[in-house]
Amino acid sequence: MKIVLVGYGKMGKEIEKIALERGHQIIATIDNTEDWTTKTESIQSADVAIEFSVPKAAYNNICNCINSTLPVVVGTTGWYDHFDEIVDKCKDKGSALLYGSNFSIGVNIFFEINKKLSKLISQYPEYSAHVEETHHTEKLDAPSGTAISIGEQLIDNNSNYNKWELSEDLKTDNEKTLPIKANRIENIPGTHSVTWDSEIDEINISHRAKSRKGFALGAVLAAEFIHNKKGVFTMKDLLDL
Repeated sequence: MKIVLVGYGKMGKEIEKIALERGHQIIATIDNTEDWTTKTESIQSADVAIEFSVPKAAYNNICNCINSTLPVVVGTTGWYDHFDEIVDKCKDKGSALLYGSNFSIGVNIFFEINKKLSKLISQYPEYSAHVEETHHTEKLDAPSGTAISIGEQLIDNNSNYNKWELSEDLKTDNEKTLPIKANRIENIPGTHSVTWDSEIDEINISHRAKSRKGFALGAVLAAEFIHNKKGVFTMKDLLDL
């Protein structure tokens, strides 16, 4: 495939390595708004784009891909306020979008475990839950998109909670509010955990990324998946979960 990388930071470079290893071509990198104009010819000849930029740029980047009917894999979070608009635009243009808060295969398996555990424990209100995530200091959004996904999955599957809240001390004013703590430490690719605590015991599930490689591989697999497809997809479609 001919791939356009939208965002050429550490993740973009890691995706480039994996893509080349799997026999694909990187025909353009988009790292600023001017590139959309100066690299039009390359963009028009591409098979798919992979977007890992920053939250404030993601919406325009996605729109540019869709307007060019260029299938796009989006790993950036922080644009979901525009989600319905983007989905409608994608369908109207007959393009393809695969989005996710995390492209690691391990994390997506973790998601399914989280849903199951949340449902199993819903009948035992003596357990209280909290979510904690740790990332590198360059990560701009807090909590992470993955932590938000984890929290929303928990709430959807456990009636003892109805919303989440960012909390540095893991405390909230309402017992039905799920606390999420975000830590920022140098050189941490990403760690997420869910803890269920009672007076007599504690249940904990966690996922720790050892490098960015797992995220990059998932993004390239996602690009291979949506090549020549139309519609809106997630990692659940790719992994058949």
